[in-house]
Amino acid sequence: MTTAVTVLGPSGRMGKAILAAAVGRTDVRIAAALDRSDAPDVGKEVAPGVVTTSLIDAALAAAPVYIDFTTPNATAAIASQARQRRIAAVVGTTGLTQAGERALDELAEVAAVVGAPNFSVGVNLLLGLCALAAKTLGTAWDAEIVELHHKAKRDAPSGTALGLARAIAAARGQDLEQVGRYARSGDVGPRPAGEIGAVAVRGGDVVGEHTAYFFGAGERIELSHRATDRAIFAHGALRAAVWAAGQKPGRYDMIDVLGMR
Repeated sequence: MTTAVTVLGPSGRMGKAILAAAVGRTDVRIAAALDRSDAPDVGKEVAPGVVTTSLIDAALAAAPVYIDFTTPNATAAIASQARQRRIAAVVGTTGLTQAGERALDELAEVAAVVGAPNFSVGVNLLLGLCALAAKTLGTAWDAEIVELHHKAKRDAPSGTALGLARAIAAARGQDLEQVGRYARSGDVGPRPAGEIGAVAVRGGDVVGEHTAYFFGAGERIELSHRATDRAIFAHGALRAAVWAAGQKPGRYDMIDVLGMR
């Protein structure tokens, strides 16, 4: 069975990667492409028989599920309209505002919403390994995360880095809002026990690299993932779209899609 999918932002990095990843697959079919009215691909064919449109209703009506790697404002706006049609969503947009999260929560009342900071299988395995390490080592070991991305990435720390920090905090029974630290400058004093740090590095065309460090007395553990091709995220998002199209309403993540929970 083939699942029809609407792609948001086909002119963007991830939009292009998703369109490319869909070529040759039998489980998904690109049914529509939606972009802002001034995007370069509006009016152009981006997949067989699919011309990019800026008309939201037309794009959402073409498929039971859409994939969104756009901007926080766009994600919130599209989710609100998708709720009216009960359209499932796969959302990889990072840096979401409270309004964006609320819009996705409301969409999840009537359709499946898969949200993840990262859609690669390897990264989701890394999340599980970090949680296991944090649970085993406890707060006696200092946890720090370093992430590298291309110079065009706008949000920092990355959604994946924050996802790793949340996994570590949850495994240690902590509230990340209380123990997270995302910048240090000047005389900050000794590192507080239980703090979880995350550092963002930007430059060049780095697709994405994440390393979680656990520092003990006289030893340390490093858990890393390096992405060299955006295709891994695109294939994961398409896999999530096929899965979401057949699910009950609710909020899900990539761990659910992969059956790792």
